[in-house]
Amino acid sequence: MKALILAAGYGTRLKEITKDSPKPLLPINGKPLLNFILERIEGLEDLTEVLVVTNAKFYGHFTEWADNLDYPHSITIINDGTTSPDDRLGSIGDIEFVIKDQTLDEDLLVVGGDNLFDFNLKEYIAFARATPECVSIGTYDIEDIGQASKFGVLSLGKDGIITSFEEKPDNPRSSLVAMCFYYLPKSTLSLIETYLKETQKADRAGDYIHWLCEKSEVYGFTFTGKWYDIGSIEAYNEAQAKFV
Repeated sequence: MKALILAAGYGTRLKEITKDSPKPLLPINGKPLLNFILERIEGLEDLTEVLVVTNAKFYGHFTEWADNLDYPHSITIINDGTTSPDDRLGSIGDIEFVIKDQTLDEDLLVVGGDNLFDFNLKEYIAFARATPECVSIGTYDIEDIGQASKFGVLSLGKDGIITSFEEKPDNPRSSLVAMCFYYLPKSTLSLIETYLKETQKADRAGDYIHWLCEKSEVYGFTFTGKWYDIGSIEAYNEAQAKFV
């Protein structure tokens, strides 16, 4: 299994604080956000390599960060070649870029580089591997239906199968939302190329999950603990104050 951290965004919603620094390297209580993710995936069974996909603007920031990091697994920084928000590949576009660039042929754990969490991931990995032909995503109850419209909102049925999925609905049915947390078995990697050819939508990962739910079974694993989606200055400030 390889882990892929999505870090190719330009942090436009965080305005000045990401003008000269990528969001995944912003400090949380004195430590880069990305380091917290690495700590959580470090002990996962069968992890062979960590891939970090970024853009041309911030490629040097990540290579310098990786060069100064003491970590037990190999870390590869991948430049997707984009230079601005206008030509970015989007979440799904970057996953497809990495699959082809690295000629991937093993299971892939995908984590958004703006996720800050304290979960133990071993139970999630075991859950995902129990259905090796299906994608399994991370879900979280934010307990605020008014805020759920910022995310993909879903319902879970028997055995964790996703029974409904709406990407950023105006009127959310619940506060259970999809995280940028995906376990993609190697047998499912080719589906991303099929999706891109059919829809021409490379930006929002939630659109891919919605499409996938209509094609096959997709499973959801509900995490409990602390989780912050660092998508705004307010969320960043809250994480700084509360995540310890």
